[in-house]
Order: sequence, then C-alpha cells, then structure tokens
Amino acid sequence: MHPAILYEKLPNSVVKCQACAHYCAITKDNVGICGVRYNDDGKLFLAVYCHPSVVNIDPIEKKPLYHFLPGSKIFSLCTIGCNFGCDFCQNWDISQTKIEDLKSQISSLSEEWTPKKIVDYCETNRLPSIAYTYNEPTIFAEYVYDTAKLAKERGIKNVLVSNGYQSRESLNYLAPVIDAINIDLKGWTEEFYQKICKARLSVVKENIKLWKEKGVWVEITTLLIPSRNDKDNELEGMAQFLASVDTEMPWHLSRFFPQYKMTDGEVTTEDVLLRAYEAGKKAGLKYVYIGNLPHLPLRQTGRQAGVPDDNTYCPKCSTKVLERDGMALIKNNFKKGPCPKCNSIIKGIWK
Repeated sequence: MHPAILYEKLPNSVVKCQACAHYCAITKDNVGICGVRYNDDGKLFLAVYCHPSVVNIDPIEKKPLYHFLPGSKIFSLCTIGCNFGCDFCQNWDISQTKIEDLKSQISSLSEEWTPKKIVDYCETNRLPSIAYTYNEPTIFAEYVYDTAKLAKERGIKNVLVSNGYQSRESLNYLAPVIDAINIDLKGWTEEFYQKICKARLSVVKENIKLWKEKGVWVEITTLLIPSRNDKDNELEGMAQFLASVDTEMPWHLSRFFPQYKMTDGEVTTEDVLLRAYEAGKKAGLKYVYIGNLPHLPLRQTGRQAGVPDDNTYCPKCSTKVLERDGMALIKNNFKKGPCPKCNSIIKGIWK
C-alpha cells in the first residue's frame, strides 16, 4: 500500500479523507466509501497504487472527448472501487468491487504499473495521452497525480473521466497536471443524485465550474435513463446550466442500457435523445452530440448541421470539420482550430 496525501489526522487514530466531497471519517483498520483508501493505525494509505484493474488502449472518442486530440489513441487505466453507488452503473463489475482484506489481497490485484512504466510505455508506443477512466479516478488521486506529473514533464497529456465529485483539496491538487476532463452530469435533481447515485448534485455543478476556471478542457456526458432523469424540465435545466458555464462546452447525450440494479429498466428511446438534443441547442450550446445510437433515422437524411449526429460542425457557417462514425474519426477537415471555410475558431485541444 502507498501513503496517501489527501487526508487529515483526527483524534483516536481516525483520519478524514480529502480525496472527494464525501470527506469520509475513517476509523482504524477501515476504508472509506470508495473501498480503497485504508486507515492503518491512524495513517491513510491508497491500497490500489500501481495496481490498475484494467489497462487498455482506446480511441479518444470513447471517453468521450470530441474536441481533444481527435482520432488519436489514449492509454486508459482504472482501479477497483468508486465513491458513488449508482444503481445504473455501466462499469459496476469494476467500480463496485471492494477489497475485503486489503493487506493480504493487494499484491494479487493486478500486474504492477508504476507511473514510470506507464509513461515509458506511452513514449515507446507514441501514445499522446493517458486517461484515468472506467471507475472514478478521484479515489486514486495520488496515483493519478504521480503518473500525470511525470507524463506532463515528457509532453504527454492527461485526461480524467470523472463523476465530478472531487473535494476542493483534490481538485486543486490534480488540476495543474490535467489537460482535459469529461464529467458525468448524471441528472438534475438532488433526489436523483441522493437516491440513485448516493451523492449530491450541488457538488458536481460547482466542480464543473471550477474545472473550467482552472483552464482544463471540459466536456460533459449525460446518460439518459427513461423515467429517471429525462423529464423536459430536467433536460432544460441541465442544458441551461451548461450554457451558463460555457456555450462551447460539448455535451454528450448517451443511451442507457439496463445494467446492475436497473436490469428491469428500458433502453433510452430516440425521442428522449432528440428532446435532450433540442434542449441543448435551444439553450445555446454549440456542440451537442448523441451517442450509443448508430441508426438514428435523422442521420440517414444526410449528415448536416442541425441534424443530431456525432460530427462536429462550425457553429458559424455549418461546415463539417470533423466526421465520425461512432468512436471512429472518418475525416478531419481542419488541424489547429480555425474553420477551413470561414476561419472561425472552434474551441478544443487539437494538437
């Protein structure tokens, strides 16, 4: 196990973890909500340091990030555990796995991947970025930081795919080494967050604004769940909030498939995705994308600006600048940000 940094010592060998906004008070020989931050005799340790549960090479579009190094591959890793308990979790087999006996089982978790090994691998294989993804990276913040710092020193970019539930301490700790983040905005009511996710919406909203203020490139994803977070007033509320933060912040609308504790739920309909898309455009968002729906009928009418799809268009002249087919970039009509037709700047990190 690796010593943690983000915590405060309390009386009676209790520690207050500062990795996320739960601020767990962890008693001796116990873990926080995430299941991987462990109190050993009044000191906090990260049990999964250098022990990812999954390592993959993904297209950057899978994160999803559409305005960040389009068409590139990204080294992706995660650990076990999570600080949320979402009933609909799409990666529940990773995120909801807990370590019952940390001291005896940690050595068998996985192959060891040190920060240096990760960065060396990316250099050797010409991978321009690293994603801390699949489960919530905030819970292994010290591992993220050490890897990201070394990567940044070698010109490799760093991405978080996150539920946005950082503490103020961990956000300030991580922001200097992070280049982009995709944050899940999971719903628009405190009731939804508290009952379904076991967290608070207010924290996520504040952190979306804070990540933007830190100069990190931010994209947002919402998994739309029928009858749970898809009412018109909720879709409009999310869209208006995101537009108030930045109209050029991309919003990814994703289709729900029954998983984990919601296996009796319904798959998201086209109508829900279209209503969310329309709410985003009405609110003034310039880039709204629909995901997990490859056969949307409107796409077959001829991919064009104003028709929901996964392409990127210049918001001023409607020129198609990035053409995608799902997670594959088919054509890149520009390289650095200006539209090739009208020369308008399209926000993102392009090289």
